[in-house]
Amino acid sequence: MPYRRLPNTDLARIRALKAAVSKGDVSDFRDLPLSLNTLSEARSFLRKFEAAQEHYMQCLDRQTKASRKHQACVKTARLYLSHFIQVLHMAVIRGEIKETHKKLYGLSMTDHTVPDLTNEASMAVWGKNVIEGEQKRTAQGGVPIYTPTIAKVKVHYELFLDSHERQKNLQAFTSDSLGKLAAMRSRADELILDIWNQLEEAYQGVTPNDARLNLCRDYGLIYYYRTGEQPAE
Repeated sequence: MPYRRLPNTDLARIRALKAAVSKGDVSDFRDLPLSLNTLSEARSFLRKFEAAQEHYMQCLDRQTKASRKHQACVKTARLYLSHFIQVLHMAVIRGEIKETHKKLYGLSMTDHTVPDLTNEASMAVWGKNVIEGEQKRTAQGGVPIYTPTIAKVKVHYELFLDSHERQKNLQAFTSDSLGKLAAMRSRADELILDIWNQLEEAYQGVTPNDARLNLCRDYGLIYYYRTGEQPAE
């Protein structure tokens, strides 16, 4: 015997509710296998659930599109920060900049490696350190680094910060919309289960079995066949 299974995605939930509501709307109420209250509640809930799902998809789409531009900002800012720090290290090694001046940048005097810039939080910290450090050193009479200049680093660093903040906001909007959608899923499942139970009860006396299943399918009920079972031709 085939068995039924509740939808496990939001689009599948919407399809199930929409099928029941659409079929119910064109059926003679005297032959309706569902209660009018259930049909009315399903219709009202479907509008809200569809709107919530569409809003979530819009938020996710905006976040995804912005993420591509954001990653380009991250990549460029990381490149300039890394290059500046490498040039600073080389200047110290050549004796052009005092080793003690590395403290102004928050860098170790003995370590000549580039700090970890693989995540955005560390980039935010080191970008601030490098910009402030260069400003302090040049204010003390130090010769500015020119390849790249700190002005160039600052431009790309600030673009990165702005993009980072926008991305955080978009992620918050997406998370909030997903939370609201997720909170509606249990009610969607309850309604679908109630509709399916009413359908099977209303058509339980219909024979043959395939005719009963097809009547239920008209209202969106989906049956699955177990391994080895075959649907009737």
